[in-house]
Amino acid sequence: MPHTKRSGCPINLTLEQLGDRWSLIVIRDVMFGNRCTYGELLAQSEEGIASNILADRLKRLTASGLLTRRSAPEHRQKGIYNLTEPAIQLVPLLAQMGAWGRRHTRPSKELSVRAELLEKGGPPLWNAFMEELRHLHLGAARPVRSVFGELQAAYEKACARRGGATHADEP
Repeated sequence: MPHTKRSGCPINLTLEQLGDRWSLIVIRDVMFGNRCTYGELLAQSEEGIASNILADRLKRLTASGLLTRRSAPEHRQKGIYNLTEPAIQLVPLLAQMGAWGRRHTRPSKELSVRAELLEKGGPPLWNAFMEELRHLHLGAARPVRSVFGELQAAYEKACARRGGATHADEP
């Protein structure tokens, strides 16, 4: 079924691709949680995404060019999802959304620590993170700095201070 655009406004067009809650959550989990399979995305969903919604969003995000899917070498029916360059370029948008959420909502300390670091690091940190994502998802050269590692370490430290359990790939 062809999709009719409501207008050519760039904000509208962006929302038509990303406007539902689950699409951005899936991109977030691939980007910040390093979850690259349907099973990981479903089992480790902080928000409890339903299996049919996850399957639909993965199809939509792949069709729109924000994710790619390849078969896992060990099991051809198992898909591995990777970010594309347009999805990687969402880092500044997600960083700004996290900053806004920290200021105007009541986020948990553990789940907002990454947003805080991205806000404080600003564009230089976002660019370094995007370079690392290009390495992880597109096969680019490995950067010297691991922003992903820094964000993960800060999250794990926040969880340890609170006494909570950590998972290596929670958002």
